[in-house]
Amino acid sequence: MTAAAASFFPALQAPIHGGNAWRKPATRCKCDRKTYSTFNSLSNSLRSSVSFPINFDSSAQPLRLQPLPDSVQENFTETLDGSMNLQVPMSGIHHVTHGEPCQRIFIRDPPWIGSLFLKGLYKSVEKEVKLEFKEIGKRKYNLLRRRQIKAETEAWEKMAEEYKELEREMCEKKLAPNLPYVKTLFLGWFEPLKQAIEKEQKKQQTKKQKAAFAPHIELLSADKMAVIVMYKMMGLLMVAQQDGCVQVVQAAVQIGGAIEQEVRIQSLLEKARSNQRTKVPGDAQCLSKEKEVLRKRVNGLIRRRRLKEVQKLLKKEEFKAWGRDTQAKLGSCLIQLLIESAFVQPPVSQSPDSPPDIRPAFWHSFKPVAKTPGQKLVKKYGVIECDPIVLAGLDRTAKQMLIPYIPMLVPPKKWKGYDKGGHLFLPSYVMRTHGSSRQQEAMKNISGKQMQKVFEALDMLGSTKWRVNRRVLSVVESIWAQGGNAAGLVDRKDVPIPEKPLGDLTKWKQSMWKAKKINQELHSQRCDVELKLSVARKMKDEEGFYYPHNLDFRGRAYPMHPHLNHLSSDLCRGVLEFAEGRPLGKSGLYWLKIHLANLYAGGVEKLSYDRRLAFVDDHLDSIFDSASNPVHGDRWWLAAEDPFQCLAACINLSEALRSSSPHTVISHLPIHQDGSCNGLQHYAALGRDTFEAAAVNLVAGDKPADVYSEIAARVHNIMIRDGNQDPTTNPNALLAKILIDQVDRKLVKQTVMTSVYGVTFVGAREQIKKRLGEKGLISDDRLLFQAACYAAKVTLAALGEIFGAARGIMSWLGDCAKVIAADNQPVRWTTPLGLPVVQPYYRSERHLVRTSLQVLALQREGNSVDVRKQRTAFPPNFVHSLDGSHMMLTALACRDAGLRFAGVHDSFWTHACDVDQMNLILREKFVELYSMPVLDTLLEGFETTYPGLTFPPLPERGDFDLRGVLKSPYFFN
Repeated sequence: MTAAAASFFPALQAPIHGGNAWRKPATRCKCDRKTYSTFNSLSNSLRSSVSFPINFDSSAQPLRLQPLPDSVQENFTETLDGSMNLQVPMSGIHHVTHGEPCQRIFIRDPPWIGSLFLKGLYKSVEKEVKLEFKEIGKRKYNLLRRRQIKAETEAWEKMAEEYKELEREMCEKKLAPNLPYVKTLFLGWFEPLKQAIEKEQKKQQTKKQKAAFAPHIELLSADKMAVIVMYKMMGLLMVAQQDGCVQVVQAAVQIGGAIEQEVRIQSLLEKARSNQRTKVPGDAQCLSKEKEVLRKRVNGLIRRRRLKEVQKLLKKEEFKAWGRDTQAKLGSCLIQLLIESAFVQPPVSQSPDSPPDIRPAFWHSFKPVAKTPGQKLVKKYGVIECDPIVLAGLDRTAKQMLIPYIPMLVPPKKWKGYDKGGHLFLPSYVMRTHGSSRQQEAMKNISGKQMQKVFEALDMLGSTKWRVNRRVLSVVESIWAQGGNAAGLVDRKDVPIPEKPLGDLTKWKQSMWKAKKINQELHSQRCDVELKLSVARKMKDEEGFYYPHNLDFRGRAYPMHPHLNHLSSDLCRGVLEFAEGRPLGKSGLYWLKIHLANLYAGGVEKLSYDRRLAFVDDHLDSIFDSASNPVHGDRWWLAAEDPFQCLAACINLSEALRSSSPHTVISHLPIHQDGSCNGLQHYAALGRDTFEAAAVNLVAGDKPADVYSEIAARVHNIMIRDGNQDPTTNPNALLAKILIDQVDRKLVKQTVMTSVYGVTFVGAREQIKKRLGEKGLISDDRLLFQAACYAAKVTLAALGEIFGAARGIMSWLGDCAKVIAADNQPVRWTTPLGLPVVQPYYRSERHLVRTSLQVLALQREGNSVDVRKQRTAFPPNFVHSLDGSHMMLTALACRDAGLRFAGVHDSFWTHACDVDQMNLILREKFVELYSMPVLDTLLEGFETTYPGLTFPPLPERGDFDLRGVLKSPYFFN
């Protein structure tokens, strides 16, 4: 039956988009009428039984799919949609030709026969299409993976080759190439520095008394080392706190560390290549012979007691960390060579008779440097200074600085251990331990099973694919090209240095010092913007990229790329968006409007949802204008608190509202849901205090409770009361009168936010002093300091009045830490997700290292704990470990629900259409987290870990029902 049905297909031509399905035969025999009617009825039955379009062709060729070239372009997926040319196999089909006998009996097949046949055909085609798509995806992934490996392993080599090529070009043409400023400097230094390093390498090989760094200086080629030294030194100068200088110890360790990292990458690459060669049988035999030769050689050297040569051979087999001493010694040697090799020539017109003014680009000196900015006690430190010519123009050409490691083009490796995961070849560690040997030991000894959820959460965050929002980037570039100083971008011009007066120089010296300090900060900020834009420019044509994540020692997750990432400034967040787009849907349009209102801020974000929607609807004309003409229009978006993110939201909302079907518009924008003073929310959940829970939105309300405004109101009332006192008996009366009109939400916000993280009086004073300075109403520095002291004291007192239960828990945590630290032990605990935490606060010991530049005092972890730091840091660190746990629990649940997710500590991001679902998940996970006996488990852990110590009893807790969080719309909003 099926064969009979198949014999009619050559006459059936059903186009994909309808039309005449029949070709009229040239001649007819007697059976034509009957055959035609059979064709017609079969055609109808086939059409009625399938729901997909078919295009039949009479050519007897097998089914084939048109192959596609590898591609990484944006339109790749669009190309896939229209690239398939499906051809149905027709071999063996019999054609009815003129002249054949017509005496045949045609039995009409039931409709289900055609349906079954086409269903089978569809499955066969679908299977082959899936296989082809899989193959295309595999080819595309392999192409991107190759590019990623090159980016991780060949960055410095590529730069070294570029300078060698420029050198050759310059020698051949007898003309200096037209290069950006910073590259012109590097080109002049590259060859002399390379030759100096080569000379040092040869010297260390022939010397009898070799330097400590001798085995390490030979591990990289001189040209690659030269490039690393130049770029690292300039990179440090770009972000230096001191004007045009960087501390020797910092520069030496960082340069030595960069050399070590490159050596390690090349070692891993060579190991990977060796492993690949072992897969080939012939090579495997070769390698086994090499190992046998190596074994015999090692044994022979041991017999002759030539142990140093044995160590050299074995070092090649296994890479071991160098340590800070070696890094410092190698780094100092290379800096010394840079000082001796690098020169600059000022672009000043000189008379032909005078010798050219050629000066050293860098020199070594000793300078008084404050340990922290603003500190009065200073010590003399060895520094590397640079000529002002080196810094001139650096911020304009910072984009030419090599950023060797960009975001990943393929998903990161899954985490499986302390140093197993993240980048493909770059050294990656699951935790940023900053040299704490105790924390490293705890991480290395923990089982993979206990860390499974943490690893999975980091993998989930790393699997989120991002892309550059080109429209926002073009606006950023336009404003930056016009000089910046708008939308939060730093001014590209320096503030003028005041001219020297004839009279009293005291005020002039102060104002000149201030102007220089401001210019130094502006220079650093400009370099930072250029580095961020440099990464954005590199990534803007990529279909997408990924950020591998790791943890700090408390369990908070961070992207591992330093410059352009979603944890950074408004500029970065505005330029980044999800690579995957999803239709807005009805709820998505609602949340997009709320998101825009939140970004505009200025008090709008504290209104109820209905009033936020009304705000957006009232400003639709401004939103449309911002989207269509962001640079030369009314520029309403510039008034937003987060202008570039607001612009991205304006563009997306404008696109949706101008569409005939707003709910189907594809959105790539991450929508944020932020905690309301999240640290206090965690304390309220721990203490179960109903009043405090309501103050931070753990309880449903008609509009969001604003704890910052509440504290500001209390501070204002206290100051009114103090201002009415007699100034002769109350010295704060005058200060209160000066500050009464300056108290607002912004003044106290940072202090309230950080109070739960253990902010001290000094910290609160500096925060408030900065806010008062921004207002600019107090010009006298001494009066500003006194006002900040008074305001800080009043703010902390107001906090104590409202958050008594939270203060009680903070005190208990501090007391427990004091008991542990008094026994000379660090505070240890395990987070609800199984992450072991060890506070790394030990008294550091000075360790002197003699280098070619100077004797360096390196700090290293001592054996006695810092009791004060262990006590004061434990409450905030413990709460950070809990908010990190909440974020990771939410990330895992979003993964299971099929949502895209990104997290910034207490701010959770997803697509607009998925916000409702994420909101439900994050509330459920918060309730789940605090349904556990968190404080009881902590105390039990302390009693087990420190059996000989006695701890204070748990603080009293209230009876707040945590399930109220599930119904609170403004808990995260």
